[in-house]
Amino acid sequence: MIGKALKPGAWVAMLCLSLALGLSACGGGDDTTSATAGNETTAAESGGETAKSEAGGSTEGVSKEGIVEFRKPKPGSGDGKKIGLIELGSSVPFSNLVTKGIEQAANESGAQLVVCDSELDGQKALDCARNFATQGVEGYLNFQSDAELSEAICNAGPKDAPVIAIDIAQEPCQLAFMGADNEYAGYIAGKAVGEFAKKEWNCEYDAYVSLEEPEAGTVNEERMGGYRKGFQSVCPGDISNEKVLNAPRTDVARTQFTDTLTALPGQSKIITVAINDDGILGALAAAKTAGREGDVFVSGQGADPSSWCEIKNNPQWIADTAYFPERYGEIGVPYLLEAIDGKQIQEKLLVPHELVNSENIEQVYELTEC
Repeated sequence: MIGKALKPGAWVAMLCLSLALGLSACGGGDDTTSATAGNETTAAESGGETAKSEAGGSTEGVSKEGIVEFRKPKPGSGDGKKIGLIELGSSVPFSNLVTKGIEQAANESGAQLVVCDSELDGQKALDCARNFATQGVEGYLNFQSDAELSEAICNAGPKDAPVIAIDIAQEPCQLAFMGADNEYAGYIAGKAVGEFAKKEWNCEYDAYVSLEEPEAGTVNEERMGGYRKGFQSVCPGDISNEKVLNAPRTDVARTQFTDTLTALPGQSKIITVAINDDGILGALAAAKTAGREGDVFVSGQGADPSSWCEIKNNPQWIADTAYFPERYGEIGVPYLLEAIDGKQIQEKLLVPHELVNSENIEQVYELTEC
């Protein structure tokens, strides 16, 4: 499961294969890692959205406004500039990939990057902001997890420096929100889960378990609400026997899901969705320990390397939404440098998500050890 780069030409191949899903065109094969890699034109400049696959059908009622293209920063665009990153936590695989991608993009631009690890702790994120102020950081990307502390962190950071929030809103100082199109990302995976439930069980299932992170605020509400909306677009009506757990991390999810399985004796159609892949990995570990792997059918968010082999080989993993964290730097860094230069940037800078499952994951990522 090592390897973090898209296969050469993989995105182009996926787009071509997805024509039947409602896409209008695809480019010729080349050596780029994305159909838009290296394209300096933004969605705003082109006057249209750049949404990708729609998970097998319409996403009517789910906005895709703000989805932009990945683009490499122009060499020299960061010369003489000092930018910062408040890292979510180096122990989190997704966050670690985001950081590496931002480091690479900053290096390509020529900017000096100051990275400060919040270690999933709001108070440490506050210290990071203070550190940026003393170091003369001119603008920064903020990926800290405690939404309630965002105002204090804004006040502690360098005055008037542009801030781009990553995946978690950082009001009131964020100039733009960069990362997941949360409702859309949840919707396409939820729709895939619904299609599975309809095909296999005619939408008759025992429980729907949602592993969430309420502390993430609107991010949690939109992503997990999108899951429900996507699922209900195929299996309409109220969700049956829904159980919501605060379990965004693997260890917590393992503990809480163990208790949930105990409360669902003899039930073998347990749909489990999560705000990320960490929670799903914990749920699967709990199911394995309980000898109930076959009772749990899962879907996560992120598709980072920690989940690739499971998505490919585990028949219980129905679908995932790819966020391409290793390429976040190709959105965050170019736009942050433009903001530091005084250019107006759009308020939403959202990732072009893809639905990933066992059938297409090797078209998206280079899997070398699965």
